[in-house]
Amino acid sequence: MADGIGEEMIMPGAGFKNVAPLVRLENVCRTFFMGEVEVKVIRGVDLEIYAGELLIIHGESGSGKSTLLNMIGGIDRPSSGIIFFNGNELTAYSEKELTEFRRNQVGFIFQFYNLIPSLTAVENVRVATEIATNPMDEAEALELVGLGDRLDYFPSQLSGGQQQRVAIARALAKRPRLMLCDEPTGALDHETTEKILQLLHRINKETETTMVMITHSSALLAVSDRSVTLSDGKISGGRHRRAG
Repeated sequence: MADGIGEEMIMPGAGFKNVAPLVRLENVCRTFFMGEVEVKVIRGVDLEIYAGELLIIHGESGSGKSTLLNMIGGIDRPSSGIIFFNGNELTAYSEKELTEFRRNQVGFIFQFYNLIPSLTAVENVRVATEIATNPMDEAEALELVGLGDRLDYFPSQLSGGQQQRVAIARALAKRPRLMLCDEPTGALDHETTEKILQLLHRINKETETTMVMITHSSALLAVSDRSVTLSDGKISGGRHRRAG
């Protein structure tokens, strides 16, 4: 068990007591080298993420949040330790298997929207649906995020909040089991942040899609089922925010 976190901190809230973890990390470490200097970014993290929950990983800049999220999403591999997804050892996957995992099981949402400027909203969503095994209709995904009347708008014709909604629709349209959100409101103003958080919370509850969100802002914690804190590469605390 990671230092500083007791059993009550990592167990699910009331709505998840009988739910098996979708993702499990066991003593996960990630080390990088800068020349001959060894930099330990993630230091022995143990964490369980439960199917259907909205988990927030909170920490200051440089605490290792994005590195941890990238390993959960199969973008990066741990230097040591094991990650399981749905009972399968993700860390044993080949590169081809990881590509399939990312394509069909994981939706990514980033601070910056990463939309293609020359494509409309519906075409940007189609970038994801064309490679997914069981996608939803692009227009349906945009309708779910409140942009059913903006299908043919280009990114330059949309506000920052609307562009992030397109990015959310793009991730959601793959029907992923896991959505990973890397500072999803970091580029937005306060009012727009509130709307995007409400949207993510609604999607989590209505679709039962497991969500993991990383942030340095404590303002985002209120929407979570559970939160943990990452400090100096270690899970150092956490709490339940709301029941089921």
